[in-house]
Amino acid sequence: QVQLVESGGGLVQAGGSLRLSCSVSGLTFSTYVMGWFRRAPGKEREFVAAITWSGGSTYHADSVKGRFTISRNNAQNTVYLQMNSLKPEDTAVYYCATKKLWTDIVNSRDYAYWGQGTQVTVSS
Repeated sequence: QVQLVESGGGLVQAGGSLRLSCSVSGLTFSTYVMGWFRRAPGKEREFVAAITWSGGSTYHADSVKGRFTISRNNAQNTVYLQMNSLKPEDTAVYYCATKKLWTDIVNSRDYAYWGQGTQVTVSS
């Protein structure tokens, strides 16, 4: 059974930092692309970042570029999202997800497995 479990969310002041983790089990982690998405209240789910199987390539949404960094540790079956310089508009539930191919990575419909999400709230 495939499981993705996010952690690390919480309440932080604007300008602060958080590091999200997503622990994956039930599949060969190193053969899957990993992505982070978020959904703010009343908004559509939004792509945040993705990383290739080895971690050699990453892609970040323009809205988080320069502030957020995706990384992974294949030995620990974990993907991370380091979030710095947080803004109130970053408030959302953050989800990790996985897919096989490095194609159309911003499209959430292509991701096969999802975590339950972790809440990030940024106060002004």
